[in-house]
Amino acid sequence: MRELIARNCPVCSSGSEQAVPFLDRKIDESRINEFSYASRKEPEYMCYQLVRCTTCDVIYANETPNHETIGRAYHEAAYNSKTEAQDAAGSYLEALKPHFQTLKDRTGVLEIGTGTGVFLQQLKTCGFSDLVGVEPSRAAIEAAEPEIKPVIKEGLFEKKDFSPKSFSFLCCFMTLEHVSEPKQLMAESHSLLKPGGMMAVVVHDWRAWNNRILGAKAPIIDIEHLQLFSAQSIEELFKRTGFTDVRCASFKNRYSLAYWNRLFPTPAPLKRLIHRLLEALRIDNLHLPMNVGNLMVIGRAPAAEDLT
Repeated sequence: MRELIARNCPVCSSGSEQAVPFLDRKIDESRINEFSYASRKEPEYMCYQLVRCTTCDVIYANETPNHETIGRAYHEAAYNSKTEAQDAAGSYLEALKPHFQTLKDRTGVLEIGTGTGVFLQQLKTCGFSDLVGVEPSRAAIEAAEPEIKPVIKEGLFEKKDFSPKSFSFLCCFMTLEHVSEPKQLMAESHSLLKPGGMMAVVVHDWRAWNNRILGAKAPIIDIEHLQLFSAQSIEELFKRTGFTDVRCASFKNRYSLAYWNRLFPTPAPLKRLIHRLLEALRIDNLHLPMNVGNLMVIGRAPAAEDLT
């Protein structure tokens, strides 16, 4: 983690002259452990030096570890968020159902960063077939249900592993913030979509009111996040990589009160007190939908008739 590589804006490629400071580097290496690169962990509020691109409005780390180091960190990460993954998958499915009504071909699905594959399981109930997921975390794959585990490919997403124009639906949830080359991932994803195919991503919105108020104590400030998007910057990324009919909107996540308590930036003793109180009242597993600054973004590959 000490050998960092300088980089330009990961969305529009603008250099440092088009960037302004956002947050200083804050990393305590003694706190890095097997959960630092795990999903839905307790917030650590550590980050590389972050700047804001004045051209496209993305927040990004202008110095990051190399691609191999990042991949190794995710491969070795622990996993303990199966319940929250199921909750997240349910929220994503509800947000996507209106868009699925316009998707006639439901053969061929790829999820990048699939975790335990729980969202792929839910897609089966919507009539999707030929499912495949890509996941770098061995621990997450080991936690997958037996019936979905065989369709999960261990490792980082690589275009060469798939045939061009072979998927009708491709998705990537809470993953674009974590990759060193999000523009490359999106462009390669576009090349794998059938004409008229759909891609859906979920990203954090750094301009959401709660993230702006919490500032450096927002849960999105994390060593894993190499970039943070706004509606402007994520739409820009879609359009720069060839997607059409781009639509972006906030939506509600539905999690338990116990998990919302874990995310809120209160001191650890107070978190424990609140958790005990929730358990005593038997409402720790009560699920509450809230808009906490996440964006669902949909884009399409041009239809066959648009290419003629």
